[in-house]
Amino acid sequence: MLIAVILFVVGLLCLIWGGDKFVDGAIGVAARFHVPELIIGCTVVSIGTTLPEVMVSTISAVSGHGEIAYGNAIGSAICNTALICALTIAIAPSVVHRDELILPVVLFFVASVIYMISAYGLGFFPRALGIVLLVVFVIYMVLNIWNTKRKAQKGAAQAEPAVKEDEEAPAKELSLGMQIFYLVLGAVLIAVGARLLVDNGTIIAEGLGVPESVIALIFVALGTSLPELVTAVTSLVKGHGAVSLGNICGANFFNLALVSGLSVTIAPFSLPQEKVIAIGDHLFNASLVVDIPVMFLVMILLTIPALVKEKLYRWQGILLLILYVVFCSYQIFG
Repeated sequence: MLIAVILFVVGLLCLIWGGDKFVDGAIGVAARFHVPELIIGCTVVSIGTTLPEVMVSTISAVSGHGEIAYGNAIGSAICNTALICALTIAIAPSVVHRDELILPVVLFFVASVIYMISAYGLGFFPRALGIVLLVVFVIYMVLNIWNTKRKAQKGAAQAEPAVKEDEEAPAKELSLGMQIFYLVLGAVLIAVGARLLVDNGTIIAEGLGVPESVIALIFVALGTSLPELVTAVTSLVKGHGAVSLGNICGANFFNLALVSGLSVTIAPFSLPQEKVIAIGDHLFNASLVVDIPVMFLVMILLTIPALVKEKLYRWQGILLLILYVVFCSYQIFG
């Protein structure tokens, strides 16, 4: 068991460091071939920071551990919202801009409804669901790129250049060989880390006598959400709490549309059946009664006040943190 825990932690470290190096390499290569900076930000960075979740869920599904693929996507969304973003709100509430949230929030709930139709209606995630989620993801990327281009053109028309082009200091950049090395190294580390996480997460779950989905919902989800945590803390320190909210909403959408969509398309899996909850004289699947409703609830608590009032409140952060503690306590001790 101790070796499995150590390897599990090593897997998390590989995912975090590998994701960082992959993004560095991908940004460098894209910039070298003159891909516009806004396209890099909307696509390369966003997808690159989600690669750990993608690899963990895909490898889990292909290996026959659909519970981990399910738990990673749902658990990451809950962790991002009710722990990471909640901490920043509880410490330093901030004003937000409605127009920057509408697209990721609306499409998150669209993806959630599609996901819930399969979960509640079928108890199974078929390949068709994965394809639909990936289509929603592509729609988001196209709309995001178009929206970013529109804002950039509007901003360029209104602002005068502060520095002449020939006065700009040349940016220090890595050689092409080093950029490709980072790209390959990052991809390898992510693949190795995902495999270590899945294999040893399964061993830990068996050793503790808990469902694999519980390990994924809490520990795997927390580990793969560490990049969002770093972004949230950095944004908070610099006084940009709203950045954290935008990052979290985007990451949650990616978890459902890209992470779940890709893993289900490659290897469809069933809803976890190991954990049940008693309500009266009846037993119900805990995934349907607790996991998915909690994911939906915490996003509503986070986003609706922000969209209506364009402001985040300290009570939101405190309430979300309480919900996260209750959720984790139920998963571990319930």
